[in-house]
Amino acid sequence: MLHGLKEEGEFRYVEEGDGPVLLFLHGLFGALSNFEEVFRHFAGRYRVVVPMLPLYSMPMLSTNVPALADFLHRFIRHKGYTEVNLLGNSLGGHVALIHCARRPEGVRTLILTGSSGLYENAFGGSFPRREDKEYLRKKIALTFHDPRHATDELVDECYDTVNDKAKLIRILALAKSAIRHNMARDLPKLAMPVCLIWGRQDGITPPEVAEEFHQLIPGSELYWVDECGHAAMMEQPAAFNRILDEWLTRKLA
Repeated sequence: MLHGLKEEGEFRYVEEGDGPVLLFLHGLFGALSNFEEVFRHFAGRYRVVVPMLPLYSMPMLSTNVPALADFLHRFIRHKGYTEVNLLGNSLGGHVALIHCARRPEGVRTLILTGSSGLYENAFGGSFPRREDKEYLRKKIALTFHDPRHATDELVDECYDTVNDKAKLIRILALAKSAIRHNMARDLPKLAMPVCLIWGRQDGITPPEVAEEFHQLIPGSELYWVDECGHAAMMEQPAAFNRILDEWLTRKLA
């Protein structure tokens, strides 16, 4: 678990290290711990930052993906970062894409892994049997190639979230917003270097989604991680770190 959570106004985040800013954005059911292995690997040479996205605290009428991109912009401005390397997983990738489309001048590189923005096969429009932990465990296991990664801790976190009515309403609102806010028209306009790191067995944003991102984003580079589902940085952190390390070293040289 990452420690040293800082709280400043509306922002809660962890930050460590010096050097180029490497900013991670978690997904809809994500948390700071999703990036634990990546955080440790890069904190020695980068200023690694993971803000907690306000998934459950935004006003209901503005609980949508563009509002999360506005939050990201406020956070970057609050911290005074002039150039950031954005890394987004799942919904976090979608947030990063909207930010890059709106404010490309402050982004040095963009890394997407299992990103929404074109298509995702998520939980669906509702959570039937959300009181059933074994049902949730099977749903969570779909995130990974190896279902053993659907740990008791993850199941308990998801159970608590989807059985909180206020949180559940916001989850469904964000999921619907992600579907509505398709990025296909914006992707060809991206000019920063873009790295796509994708699990070969991703069943939520399947490999054909990665291929479409690759085709639509000029000059993007696509890397595959074998025996890996939707959260490569969690399921195959060594392979993920190696790919990202080599790519960033080339692009930031």
